[in-house]
Amino acid sequence: MNQYRKFLISGAIFLSFILQSTHGENNPMSFILPDCFPNFSQNDTTDHQIVSRGVAAGDYQAFPDACRLINGDIIIVFYAGEGHVTFASKNYPLCGRICMVRSSDEGKTWSDPVLVYDDKYDNRDPHVSQLKDGTIIVTFFSLEPHPVEGKPVLHRTQMIRSTDNGKSWNDDPASFIVENEDWYCSAPVRELVDGSLAFPVYHLGREVSWGGVFLSHDNGKNWSSVVPIGKEANLDLAAETDVIRLKDGAWMAVLRGTGEIPMHYSISKDQGKTWSEAKSIGFAGHSPHLNRLSTGEILLTYRGAIRKKGIDWNDVSSIFTAMRISFDEGVTWQGPYLMSKSSGAYPSTVELKDKSVLMIFYEEGKGSGIGVYRFAKPGNAYGSPDPYPIKTF
Repeated sequence: MNQYRKFLISGAIFLSFILQSTHGENNPMSFILPDCFPNFSQNDTTDHQIVSRGVAAGDYQAFPDACRLINGDIIIVFYAGEGHVTFASKNYPLCGRICMVRSSDEGKTWSDPVLVYDDKYDNRDPHVSQLKDGTIIVTFFSLEPHPVEGKPVLHRTQMIRSTDNGKSWNDDPASFIVENEDWYCSAPVRELVDGSLAFPVYHLGREVSWGGVFLSHDNGKNWSSVVPIGKEANLDLAAETDVIRLKDGAWMAVLRGTGEIPMHYSISKDQGKTWSEAKSIGFAGHSPHLNRLSTGEILLTYRGAIRKKGIDWNDVSSIFTAMRISFDEGVTWQGPYLMSKSSGAYPSTVELKDKSVLMIFYEEGKGSGIGVYRFAKPGNAYGSPDPYPIKTF
């Protein structure tokens, strides 16, 4: 973990990836070229640090998210249960729950897991952010404690708050319910420069799915009706939507696709009230997470897939924890970087004080845990024929 390691990557390969990963009308190949190099050898930091695993939180730990607090701490929230979905049982009468670990030394050491929220429903996929006033918000959705016709059923999407740096949380979550539509979440509340809040969500339909966002202009006391993103695409965008503000003041949303459908993006130029037609971002992925670094670049982390004869999301050997980086406000995406062979993924990132980056993700399978590791931001290799390093620690 502390040993410095260097991985050289062919600039020619990256030029190919960069050209594939340019979205927009000028990239007609974006639907058929991305993720089609099964033998690419980027960096694989498999000796990551495990910060939580085992019965202290739950037998299966997954779907983490992290943020840096104003006081300098880094907190990670995650799902803890018996499996990918946890129905009520003898061992888990309250189904799955939300837990948290904390680091006060830039991710070197971590606390034991503590309980954040647990009720009779399967509380899952938590995400965390802190507002400028110090309020910490955790978003999540909950499933009913018992399946219907063998399938999980949404209870509701919810939100809890802490005003004491995560030591305690309100026990009466705010609920987001849309009549006749099920809306899920897989991203934190984003606070914009004007103080507005955006809560990214997504709707799952039988054949067509899309993203959306709830908006608040009073620090989350009241929220707008859901604003759809990508509905007009008429695709199965099982969105797991995330959003980020661009330097020109516009907002960009990134949405997951299903199966062979690549991730899509959409732009809002009116603070989230309306969104452009969703277009292919040029590569497939699950659970996009966006993070702007202090030096201006945007990191996009996600669960990626190596295209063989197609994309098989059930083929663990082809699934990996992925990262791309944009130096031009999301117009192109350099990568992908193979950050871990873990097929769990659902990664997020936090920039550390020394400008390195901490990635947080989860392992998949029985006994899965929450992993972290630190790496240096890669340089801009666009147009360069020379290999260049990505540094991990």
